[in-house]
Amino acid sequence: MDIHGKPMVEWTWMQAKKSGASRVVIATESDRVKTICESFGAEVCLTSERHESGTERIAEVARVLGFDDDDILVNVQGDEPLLPPDLIHQVAEGLETHPNTLMATLCEPILDVETVFDPHAVKVIRDCNNYALNFTRAPMPWSRDTFCVEPKTLPDNWPYRRHIGLYAYRSGFVKRYVEWPVCGLEQVEKLEQLRVLWHGEKILVLDALCEAGVGVDTELDLIKVRKIMADLNPEGAL
Repeated sequence: MDIHGKPMVEWTWMQAKKSGASRVVIATESDRVKTICESFGAEVCLTSERHESGTERIAEVARVLGFDDDDILVNVQGDEPLLPPDLIHQVAEGLETHPNTLMATLCEPILDVETVFDPHAVKVIRDCNNYALNFTRAPMPWSRDTFCVEPKTLPDNWPYRRHIGLYAYRSGFVKRYVEWPVCGLEQVEKLEQLRVLWHGEKILVLDALCEAGVGVDTELDLIKVRKIMADLNPEGAL
C-alpha cells in the first residue's frame, strides 16, 4: 500500500532503522515483496509460505542467518509505519536487562470501557513483577461491581492494560518455541504468545514509554495513517 510515495513496509523499515538495532531484516514469503524491499535498500530474507505466525517466520530467519542463541531479536509487523523507534529499543533493552528472561513485550493503559470489551484489543494481566499471567480478547479481569450494571464503567481498583504486539526474543528461545505443539488456548484466542505461557515460560510485559501509533489493519486505518503523516509533514518529508 502506498503512503505518500513509498510502500507502507518502507516506512516501517525506516522506523526500525532508527531504533538502534545492529541489523534490520525484512522477512517475507513473497518474491514481489522481496523485490520491492530490495529496491529501497533493505536486507530481505525469503521464507517459507507455510508459517502461521510471525514468530515461526522469525525462527526460520534466525536459523538461515545463523544468529547466536543469545542474540536479541525484535519482531516488528510490516503494517506499523508509525511505530516509534523508542518502543523497538525499549522492548529489546527490557530483555537485555533481564538476563534470565527469554521474551518481552509491551502494554499501554486502557482508559475506556469500550476497549475492554473490544475483542480486537488484547488485554494483558501481569503479576507483581510485570510478568504476564494471561493474554485475552475477553474483558478480563471481570469487574463484578461495574460490569453487571448498565452503563458498564471501568472499576477504580484495577488498571486495565492493552497488549502492544511488539515482541523481543532471545534467538535460541524462538528456535525452541516452534518445536512446541500448538496449544488449545492459543487456538481458541488466536494469540500465539499463549503458547509460551502454556509451556511454563515467562513473558516480561513493560509499560510502553509512549503511544504505539496506528497500525494498518483496514482501509480506514490506511486513510487515517496517510492523514496523520500529512499533518505531521505538510511538505511531504518525514
